[in-house]
Amino acid sequence: MIGRAALVAKREYVTTVSSKGFLIGLLIMPVMLVLIGTLVPRLLDAQRAQVRAEVAVIDRSGSALDELRASFDPQALAARMTAGARGGMPARNASPPVLTLVERPGSADIESEKEWLLADGKQRAQRAIVVVHPDAVERRPDAQEFGSYDLYVSAGLRDAAESAIRESVRQALIGARLKASGLEPSAIQAAMRVSRTNATIVAAGGEQKAQRGFNRALPFVFGLLLFVGVMSSGQTLMTSMVEEKSSRVVEVLLAAVSPLELMWGKLLGQLGVGLTVMSVYVGLGILGLSQFQLLGLLDPALVVYLLVFFVITYLVFGALMLAVGAAVNQMADAQTLMSPVMLLLIAPYVLSFFIGQAPDSPFSIAVSFIPPVNSFGILARLASDSPPPVWQVLLSMLVGIAAAVATVWFAAKTFRIGLLMHGRPPNFATLIRWARMA
Repeated sequence: MIGRAALVAKREYVTTVSSKGFLIGLLIMPVMLVLIGTLVPRLLDAQRAQVRAEVAVIDRSGSALDELRASFDPQALAARMTAGARGGMPARNASPPVLTLVERPGSADIESEKEWLLADGKQRAQRAIVVVHPDAVERRPDAQEFGSYDLYVSAGLRDAAESAIRESVRQALIGARLKASGLEPSAIQAAMRVSRTNATIVAAGGEQKAQRGFNRALPFVFGLLLFVGVMSSGQTLMTSMVEEKSSRVVEVLLAAVSPLELMWGKLLGQLGVGLTVMSVYVGLGILGLSQFQLLGLLDPALVVYLLVFFVITYLVFGALMLAVGAAVNQMADAQTLMSPVMLLLIAPYVLSFFIGQAPDSPFSIAVSFIPPVNSFGILARLASDSPPPVWQVLLSMLVGIAAAVATVWFAAKTFRIGLLMHGRPPNFATLIRWARMA
């Protein structure tokens, strides 16, 4: 039995991995990730023009103009952009904005100045008018708050330009108020400036710099790898089974092997395909981490757990997909039976990100022990900042193995009956009845 099942598994594996569709599907995700991560940002940067705008300033206070000149200075704009990037807010443009200051008299008529925004009839004119209130620098005696400013912009002014103008005016008014109070703005800003630094994680294996973005994304990445591996193998398994049954090829195969040998051969063959897919993606991930000198952030035990829980999850969903493929005559009939199976596969994949953010919550712990979704829950927790204790991992593993054994048993029962059945497609109630009959 083992020898013939091994021959079926070898045929299934070789036929799948040597097809052009498999090779294209295997490479399309890494290629898309590379394009999204490298090429697309470069294209966007190339198409994104530098922020340029003309800003007319009407200083009703009579005390803010010097600070406005300093705040709109190109060096000051570049310094603010660099400081924002260091603070965790990446600059959207390769070069700092260019804001040309146009000084207007403090007594200028605002209605007349608004015509400047529409000058030359340009629909995309990059112009703005800032009107500083008379009490923006020194409060009125009866007021608790300082005055502010009014901002008028042309219809085509870009959001990035408006944000840069607002920040420049804000900095200028703060500096003017401090000087009016007899304080030195540069000294106060230096005292308030604290450089941002990454935390250092101290673990039994040594110390390493924390990368919170990496830690937050890892549970979702593990869920994605599990989902892609199971889907790529299970879907191929079901499709090939439906094609062989509808073309009567399965009747020829049954002349040489038993239904149980055929089932195990197909199941193990596609398991090899899934492990191949997982190995390629994990290998590419490790290569990418090593290129960015982040390999030390990945615990090697996580890769082992990923492969173990992939085998368990594949046996559960692969057996169900194989049973569905043997029970129907065409793919349209299989889609109806596959809907609840797909829901069980997609839901925990989507939830894996949220489980990774709250790994110790009652919901996350409960999901870790509910088959057939426990693999997603426990993997997300293992990849989080607060991994579960070893006994929970082992218990989840045992629960998954028990679910895999039960599912394979159910699939074997229905596989034997459905393999040669033709006609009206069954529902899940019929599959359960077949399992009881066999």
